[in-house]
Amino acid sequence: MVRTILPTERKLDWCRRTVAAGIHEIEVTSFVPPKLIPQFGDAEEVARGAIAIAGCRPSALVPNLRGAERAFALGVPQVNYVLSASEQHNLANVRRTTEQSLEDFARIVAARDQRVGARIVLGAGIATAFGCTISGAVASSRVVEIASRLAEMGADEIIVADTVGYGHPRQVRGLMQEVIAAVGRVPVACHFHDTRGLGLANVAAALDAGVRAFDASLAGLGGCPFAPGATGNIDTEDTVFLLEQLGFDTGADVEALVAFRREVESWLPGERFSGAIARAGLPKTYRAHTTAAV
Repeated sequence: MVRTILPTERKLDWCRRTVAAGIHEIEVTSFVPPKLIPQFGDAEEVARGAIAIAGCRPSALVPNLRGAERAFALGVPQVNYVLSASEQHNLANVRRTTEQSLEDFARIVAARDQRVGARIVLGAGIATAFGCTISGAVASSRVVEIASRLAEMGADEIIVADTVGYGHPRQVRGLMQEVIAAVGRVPVACHFHDTRGLGLANVAAALDAGVRAFDASLAGLGGCPFAPGATGNIDTEDTVFLLEQLGFDTGADVEALVAFRREVESWLPGERFSGAIARAGLPKTYRAHTTAAV
């Protein structure tokens, strides 16, 4: 987790600069209790400001119905709910069992469907899908079961997350094939961490399985306070570079992302930054591709 509390306007500037670099879908905040994670004490202000940014398609993370209701009240276009496949991690993260979290998601779907106005997209994230630092192995059958139930309940997108960086390419390829088969036409995304250096290898494996959407963060920032030892997300700059080299058109400008990253480094002194492209630079042979859309 980033320790430095950024001012609201700086967070919104982050959104503007990200959009200017060609990335439009941005998870801008989390509707969690501010006393637990003070960084999100301005969730309403950030969400409201992000909605007003031209070209920005903001989403927000929520841990429960109360958080979802806060996001719904603002008209956030996409709301992402998260629960854990690991029972112990779910208890540590939201103080309820995984089954209770599934029941809560059903209430969120009902609340979404009852509101008037533009339909809000509901994403459902499955944390610790590839293993847990608290309880160890997580059965793939359990992940597939949860994904199937979330899809049946009304999730518009399933997000499979390697919260603690335990996943490896063979495991990722196999599990993602199973999840995609189980949820039918519901889109599936992946959320990887590079804790053990396999983040981008796992992206490639997920691509092989048919996944076409990935979470990433500038400079690999982020993390979970209930995932001991885990580092931040896969690096946005490196992920875009990989996808472009594989022939996908991400629409993102790697050079603009790296330039903005340099500025962010001055905003967050003492934080851990990762990323090979920022360190080594783009090769002279690099060209963005436009042969396939991610």
